[in-house]
Amino acid sequence: MKYIFTLTLSLFLAVSTGFAQGKAIMHKVVASETVIQIAKKYQVTPYDIYQLNPDAQHGIQPNMVLLIPNKTGYKPAVKATTEKPVAKTAVTATAAPSKMVLKTTSHEVLPKETMYGICKMYNLSAEELIAANPFLATDGVQIGQVLLVPAKNSGKAPVKTTAAITAVKPVFHEVLPKETKYSIAKQYGISIAELETKNPEIIPNLTIGYNLLIKGSRPKEVVAAPTYGVKTENTALSSWNTPKPMAEYTTYEVKPQETMYSLSKKFNITQEELIVLNPDLQNGVNIGMSLKVPANSIATFQSKKEFGSLTKIIAEGRRKRLVLLLPFNIPHVENDVNNSTTERLKKDKFLNMTMDFYAGALVAIDSAKVLGLPIDIEIYDSEENKNGSDVPKIIAEHNLQTANAIIGPFYQSNAEIAAQLLATTNTPVISPLSKDVGNPIRNLYQTIPSPDTVKNTMFDYMRAQGGNIMAVVDKKKTSIIEYLKSNQKSVPFVAFTDRGSVSVESFKSLLVKGRMNYVVMETGNTWMIKTTISMMLNVMKDYQVQLVILEPNDTLNFEEIKIDNLVKLKLMYPSVTRENISPEGMIFDRNFKNTNNIFPGVYATRGFDVTFDTMMRLVQDVKFEQTVNAVATKQVDNKFEYYRKADGGYTNKGVFILYYDTDLMIKEAN
Repeated sequence: MKYIFTLTLSLFLAVSTGFAQGKAIMHKVVASETVIQIAKKYQVTPYDIYQLNPDAQHGIQPNMVLLIPNKTGYKPAVKATTEKPVAKTAVTATAAPSKMVLKTTSHEVLPKETMYGICKMYNLSAEELIAANPFLATDGVQIGQVLLVPAKNSGKAPVKTTAAITAVKPVFHEVLPKETKYSIAKQYGISIAELETKNPEIIPNLTIGYNLLIKGSRPKEVVAAPTYGVKTENTALSSWNTPKPMAEYTTYEVKPQETMYSLSKKFNITQEELIVLNPDLQNGVNIGMSLKVPANSIATFQSKKEFGSLTKIIAEGRRKRLVLLLPFNIPHVENDVNNSTTERLKKDKFLNMTMDFYAGALVAIDSAKVLGLPIDIEIYDSEENKNGSDVPKIIAEHNLQTANAIIGPFYQSNAEIAAQLLATTNTPVISPLSKDVGNPIRNLYQTIPSPDTVKNTMFDYMRAQGGNIMAVVDKKKTSIIEYLKSNQKSVPFVAFTDRGSVSVESFKSLLVKGRMNYVVMETGNTWMIKTTISMMLNVMKDYQVQLVILEPNDTLNFEEIKIDNLVKLKLMYPSVTRENISPEGMIFDRNFKNTNNIFPGVYATRGFDVTFDTMMRLVQDVKFEQTVNAVATKQVDNKFEYYRKADGGYTNKGVFILYYDTDLMIKEAN
């Protein structure tokens, strides 16, 4: 079956650029001149020159014209100097009151030199070198750069003026109810950006009772060894209360513009430690290098993506080709002599799921047509089951190597086969329904977060709120116990009594005042649930507590578990989907019902979300992979927050944190 839609577009794109230039001097580089000489000539710093002339960081050539900031009202002489520079000339700066006298020397970067090697040569830290040459933080060390190197006094105390330099006494502020970042920043005369820089924990949300650092540095705390469980007389628990060792290292592929400095910060290790793990780094950082890095840092090294809208459309004439491979399995339906098509639809859950997904995808395609997106859509029957599919034949017959993206197949094994067959052209293959982690194939995109990703997002959120976390876990929940021991080692378990009930004493001993106490409860035992809820309600007058579950729990729907108590404890849980009651969500529901005479189910909404998100990424003026690396999106009920996996391919970490609010509505916490 071939179902082809052609979407047309008449688009005119106007692009305007502006260049603002302040007062600057134009300098023509002469033979043998260096950036250091030019900076001294005009009484500016090399960094000032690099800001106006980014290409100069890669070296300057005779007759190159540089823009020089005119900071001192300099009037250029008739003839430029051609004096040969003296290598590594010392420059002494005049010290301002209460500051150290600063001496610097220059260093021209030679082939195979690294930031690590230069720092070692001059007995500096990376931070000191970057402070003198800020462009290194983003661009790294480049051959031909001339660096300002702060000189050290051979270990002696730095020269100081008579005024004493004293440490700033830290100033803290405890967050009160109804206070905002804006009101606190205004109170102390600082910006919100400064407040977030000193307190990165508040970037997602401001937590009542949190001690904000306003001025100075936060004192270093002595971190106790993590508690993996509470010691108990119940020896039956000792076997699962002891953590298992994790793999120590994993691999990471170096990305463009990454430097030794940025990599050391990313993985929270020193440059020296990074080189010990990867001796080839002594010759410099190269794109595509495979590095050995600590395994426990690989999940958190990528900064959180900002959610945005994909609205910029590509220029006219650059049409895209999107292919959907959906398992209608038409030959099986047509050859079913025992059931009519209607009866087959009633009985075949997999076919129902496919038809729902297809119906949602058609609404997305119709929306693309209304928007005038330049996309050609092709839909083929993948004729698949878990043991195989017709995908290789379809790829060969219809030359899918020229497609810009493929949605499907449904089964993970078949999606991986499609990705492997299209790997040479790096054609994105979007796996729409599989929860599997997936094999490391560069062009494979998993749209459903894995179960561990869902749980990890919940713990990341709780920690971002500065919360105190504890776990009440039924010993029958072995998968949760293993997950906590492997991935959340610092979370303590509430102990049980000899009779197997939750220990009130153990529970109270783990509570912390002034912070939200998150109680992660995992059990299907009604009595255990009621006991845990009762303990939490009893301490609410003295502590902040919130109930958390990691997986759907049908037992909470029993009449014995009062919904009022779950609301009081603001039951919170992670979810791949949400109930979207926004105007946009209601428009989708209405449009779907007008077309299909029923409201959309989970698979129909997912069909819309996956298809529409893919189409919007395709019509940007950059490659699909670049949009994935740049921006996360929210569609009707699903998030698409893709991250490159260390071993290859992309995984979606778009998870909603939902909670029961006092108005009996389920709301988003993140």
